[in-house]
Amino acid sequence: MTADRAAQPRREFHAWEVSPREAAAIQRELAGRVEGKAPPGFDPGIVAGLDAAFPKGGRECVAAAVAWDVRERRVIEERVVRRPLTFPYVPGLLSFREAPAVLAALAELDTTVEVLLCDGHGLAHPRRFGLACHLGVLTGTPAVGCAKSVLVGAPGEVDSPRGSEGPLEHRGERIGTVLRTRDRVRPVFVSIGHRMDLESAVGLVLACAIGFRLPEPIRRADRLVSEARKR
Repeated sequence: MTADRAAQPRREFHAWEVSPREAAAIQRELAGRVEGKAPPGFDPGIVAGLDAAFPKGGRECVAAAVAWDVRERRVIEERVVRRPLTFPYVPGLLSFREAPAVLAALAELDTTVEVLLCDGHGLAHPRRFGLACHLGVLTGTPAVGCAKSVLVGAPGEVDSPRGSEGPLEHRGERIGTVLRTRDRVRPVFVSIGHRMDLESAVGLVLACAIGFRLPEPIRRADRLVSEARKR
């Protein structure tokens, strides 16, 4: 299974310079395009770890894309970009601030990526359309959200050992999984982004979590944007 080389939007679904009300309407419309099933034989070898941050001043977004070989546990390629911000900070609409820069970082990769692993939420979002869903739907690429904190929903209890799971529920619906990636370390919150099922998403996060709380592709992308933000 392969994806388009740069995992870029297949076509323009919407403009980025919109009002918050228009952005929320776009989320509700595109949420209907999210596919909750992984491709047949899903066993990705190359993952793109994605993260974004905002340097002081509030004028730009810095984003990183890390191409990671799951089987060999190594970085293939890293890219960092900066893009002007065109959307205000509004809770629940963060993807409209982050996605343009993240897509630009993906475009810089020369490596074919098979799945997007986002530092953020997918279905675990008030309108069931977080960053992982947004990027997945725009690019047509399987995507997983792996967040450090809860945006919406009630997390279930999880045991201490690595691999322990609990449900993340909102309004009577299972929207994600609370996942322990290291023994006795705070869990992460995994949710479907696009062309993905929850079991496959959890399996991918565990396969990429090789020594730290965060999956290695995300951890490295997080480090890159933190360094760039300081500069």
